[in-house]
Amino acid sequence: MKTTLSFIPITDFKTCQGQSLGLTLSYEVFGRPLHSAPVVLITHALTGNSSLAGETGWWKSLVYAQGPIDLNQFTVICFNVPGNGYDGLLFEAPNSLTLCDVAGLFLQGLSRLGIHKLRALIGGSIGGSIGWEMLALAPDLAELFIPIACDYKTTDWLFSQCLIQDYLLSHPEKPLEKARAHAMLCYRTPESLNQRFKGAQSATRPVRASQEWLEFHGNSLNERFSLKAYRLMNHLLNTMSVPIDRILLIEAKIHLIGINSDLFFPAKELSTCRDFLEANQKQVAYSEIDSIHGHDAFLIEYDQLSTILIPLLYETK
Repeated sequence: MKTTLSFIPITDFKTCQGQSLGLTLSYEVFGRPLHSAPVVLITHALTGNSSLAGETGWWKSLVYAQGPIDLNQFTVICFNVPGNGYDGLLFEAPNSLTLCDVAGLFLQGLSRLGIHKLRALIGGSIGGSIGWEMLALAPDLAELFIPIACDYKTTDWLFSQCLIQDYLLSHPEKPLEKARAHAMLCYRTPESLNQRFKGAQSATRPVRASQEWLEFHGNSLNERFSLKAYRLMNHLLNTMSVPIDRILLIEAKIHLIGINSDLFFPAKELSTCRDFLEANQKQVAYSEIDSIHGHDAFLIEYDQLSTILIPLLYETK
């Protein structure tokens, strides 16, 4: 399956702070042609991009023909967060964008494509937080909302992690590599690393295998991601703030998915959100992935995710 990037120029976008911006929104479409099938919008995570399916797609184990998110039955769309660099475009003033702005841009993109209703809005990590922001702006947009391993707000714990990331990104020597190494320890867990490496040494160098693994992830991200883009995405994590009264206006059926070992977006925060929505008579449910792998489990535990997603997407309405 081959897709190409498409582009939507947005010449006069008003940010949530009232600033005017001109930029370009890029996206990819998978599965059925536009306007021929129900639409699923999937919003990508921090270092993800619009290429979610196909040979190198980051969610190719879930999004494929006859798969859990069936490309024979749905039109699947994924926008790039402006400034993530996947489309070759970087944002020159990252601190002027918030997650609310990204949500507004995605809504404009859908409108320009003639899409006014989604069968489902699905996002993991910051992608799910973008979903919260989109529905706060357009409460009737989706029939089903599935936020995975994410929150609608920046907690103090998350703020603190982003602050450390910013410190590392400001370092003059290998800033992106160092920030990514720290981030990997937020995305995984002690059990995950200890079970994987068991104190082993590198086969080629006098260092631990776990050090090589961290260096590999830092170097790999440096090869495909820019420092400017990473700074932007880290900044956006610190701007999640959906007013609670706007959440109560959301018309979609909401199914939250947490991860029992998540250190980045703890499952307790998600189950508390479920309890709040239930107490306010919202259509809400909660499932939890059981994994030692922490936050990254939504990119690893595909069998568990499939078991949750399939009955939601294909239930008879």
